[in-house]
Amino acid sequence: MASQRSAGAGPEAELPEYAGHYRLESCLGSGGMGVVHLARSTSGMKLAVKVVHAEFAKDPEFRGRFRQEVAAARRVSGAFTAPVVDADPEAGRPWMATLYIPGPTLAQEVKRNGPLAPAQLRRLMAGLAEALRDIHRVGVVHRDLKPSNVLLAEDGPKVIDFGISRPADSELRTETGKLIGTPPFMAPEQFRRPREVGPAADVFALGSVMVHAATGRGPFDSDSPYVVAYQVVHDEPELTGVPEELAPLVLRCLAKEPEDRPSPDALMRELRSVAASYDTQSFIPRRPAEEEEEAERAGHEVSEAEVSGEEEPARRRLGRRGAVGAGVLGLVVAGALASVSLAGGGGPAPEVTAPRTTAAAFAGWVAEPLGRDGVPQCSYAVGALLCARDGVVFALDPADGRLRWRHALEGAAASGPPAGPPAVSGRLVLGGLGQGRGLTALGIASGDVARRTELPAHGGLRAVGGMVLLTASDGTVSGVDGATGDVRWSHRVAGQEVPYFVSFAGDRLAYAAAVSGDGTGTRVTAVDPRSGDVRWEARLDGSLEPVGTVDGAVVFVAADAVTQEARAVVRYDPRSRKSVRVPLRVPLQQVAGSVRGNVVHLMATGGALVAVDLAAREQLWSLQTGVVRGSRPVADGRHVYVTAPDGRLLGVDARRGKLLGQTPPRLGARSDRVPAALPEPVVVGDRVYGSAPDGTVFAVSGRDPADW
Repeated sequence: MASQRSAGAGPEAELPEYAGHYRLESCLGSGGMGVVHLARSTSGMKLAVKVVHAEFAKDPEFRGRFRQEVAAARRVSGAFTAPVVDADPEAGRPWMATLYIPGPTLAQEVKRNGPLAPAQLRRLMAGLAEALRDIHRVGVVHRDLKPSNVLLAEDGPKVIDFGISRPADSELRTETGKLIGTPPFMAPEQFRRPREVGPAADVFALGSVMVHAATGRGPFDSDSPYVVAYQVVHDEPELTGVPEELAPLVLRCLAKEPEDRPSPDALMRELRSVAASYDTQSFIPRRPAEEEEEAERAGHEVSEAEVSGEEEPARRRLGRRGAVGAGVLGLVVAGALASVSLAGGGGPAPEVTAPRTTAAAFAGWVAEPLGRDGVPQCSYAVGALLCARDGVVFALDPADGRLRWRHALEGAAASGPPAGPPAVSGRLVLGGLGQGRGLTALGIASGDVARRTELPAHGGLRAVGGMVLLTASDGTVSGVDGATGDVRWSHRVAGQEVPYFVSFAGDRLAYAAAVSGDGTGTRVTAVDPRSGDVRWEARLDGSLEPVGTVDGAVVFVAADAVTQEARAVVRYDPRSRKSVRVPLRVPLQQVAGSVRGNVVHLMATGGALVAVDLAAREQLWSLQTGVVRGSRPVADGRHVYVTAPDGRLLGVDARRGKLLGQTPPRLGARSDRVPAALPEPVVVGDRVYGSAPDGTVFAVSGRDPADW
């Protein structure tokens, strides 16, 4: 990757290519404190990574503030903010990774296209009010709400940048006499009593943001920040240009005294009454109870578990949840889940009550680790469920969840989350992939170390067909034999500057896709991982990302060159060199896709799960799952399974696109953290295996998700 320089304050050394194990792809923007880069997780999820300027990384006070920013952002991760995926405030260059949300900032939108229309203003104010409500509920005051810190996403505004936010229980305090904030959007008390700033200051900032959105200027304008400060404290705001139905609310937000300003909840209530006379209430955020009451009348598509009226599946689901609760309390019920420990060394597993497992019925189990939290990534091979989490590889019995063996990785491989589930080469499981340059080969049956290998330097890694493909920053690709650890080949791949490969189950090739700079074309190269030979290559129209293969053809998701929204599914056959394009009914953001037969399943950020039939060339169905994002979907012909960030496993009817059932959430002690990579469900016959942020691995029957 070409090195990049910061446009922030003062000169500094070239920025690193990586933040943690995230490769920095391009610069999204720069500010006084750091540079924000576009990056990708090992699963391909787009991230926005903020890297602190080198000069501030040396400042202990700033490091304290950055730790505070990370803590605040983690607390408020939700529907109206960019969820925190990972962070390292103690790194040489501290960094934080959040989910990348496409869309301009409010400042950019107003600068490019002028003030927002009245309907857009009402939606913006409602969204910001709800965002502040959620931020304040967890004890955080943002203190720097301004147009450049509001992202205009497709599903509503998102509040970002908690750089000077302060949790109520924070030990870090503003120094006497030091003002922190942006004067045109600061409340009077931020100038008069900076140590006593509370949630009402954010409401004042909301009022200022609304004036900017409606007029292109602030309520207090001057070229001098000192004059602005005086106006904020003493003068009345200038509201000319603010729609008359919103002006009274905005004026109340800009009250000089904090106690005279409305709370976010009060703002939301009053916005409902404002909207009542406009015949456009859909923009007002609704509470869950109201959504259920009005869903049927509005014709919304909701899950059967909530309002469909199919009472029998709901009764069965409630009954199953009761059994799970009883199992947690230790009560023995017929078919209750077993609790299995994953702790300890390689010794025997503790005594557990194993469930009855017959060919006719599978009761399921839960294996609960006693160590630190971490989302296990699992795969199935040679009759074993093989899993990896931070610094550990272990094997479970698929029938009852008993621990067969556990191996703690050493050195660099012991740090950080795994890049994916363990890969297998013959009867060896490859541990440490994506966690360092060390590769440990373990016997699947025993967990004993068969070999340790030092891998060449690399920035990208993919295990496929018993081989490990490593991509160096200069574009050189090395093929390492997983069974022997030998480097079988090493060279550049023609037509690919720095190739990062994907592979798919049942396919012996690895694929690299490079999108042109203008997004109008994609060069696709298929490589034999055993030899490094190029089997075929093609230049296809559009911005394409491969998601699977079927009958020798490769299936792609086609995205818009500007917005990067998924617009279509494309099937390309290298033998005939012909493509089939199936448009999506609605554009989707950041999709994870999979292919089973001729059906493609796409899981989008925001919760949409979509099925597309390549043979019929049509979209079959779309389901709003209700999760912020989900794992790559996995289908078995009857059902589609998705893992949610809170550890739930969702089961969806593959024919009708209806949610049938879901397992309980399993967040664990670190419920403020969002997993960087969501584990894919593992389907083996009629059994489905999942894993969760609390470190558990669990199994359920795939015959009827309504029984979960």
